Amino acid sequence: MGKLPLWGALLTISGIAVAAFGWLGHERSRDRGDAVQLALGAKLYAERCASCHGAKLEGQPNWQEPLASGRMPAPPHDASGHTWHHSDEELFTLTKKGVAALVPGYESDMPAFEGSLSDDEIRAILAFIKSTWAITEREYQRARSKPGA
Repeated sequence: MGKLPLWGALLTISGIAVAAFGWLGHERSRDRGDAVQLALGAKLYAERCASCHGAKLEGQPNWQEPLASGRMPAPPHDASGHTWHHSDEELFTLTKKGVAALVPGYESDMPAFEGSLSDDEIRAILAFIKSTWAITEREYQRARSKPGA
């Protein structure tokens, strides 16, 4: 009889350990998934976006002044720009469908990436861009992305 409470205690401790390690394993797995997505996003950003938006997300010079063509230069995606003012849905639509999808009739030098980037690749690029922002910009953008915001 004296051994039964010990077994119960060991089973309880084992259950807690399995739950804790399982939860930690899930977090590690999710972190690895996030790291894979960010690495893909960084690679794709360098290949598809940096030539206009800058290798350091700095945008084109004088990005707030129209070019001779009347079109606007590529804005920065770092905290000095306005990318973080837009919701996830707006950023995704703009990247996939082009600026005119959000601002009808607006002409931009930025191509729509539908057909040349998958939805997951677009999300990876956006995740990479967002990962470079300070917490203030991330929190603001996260709030803008909530349903009903």
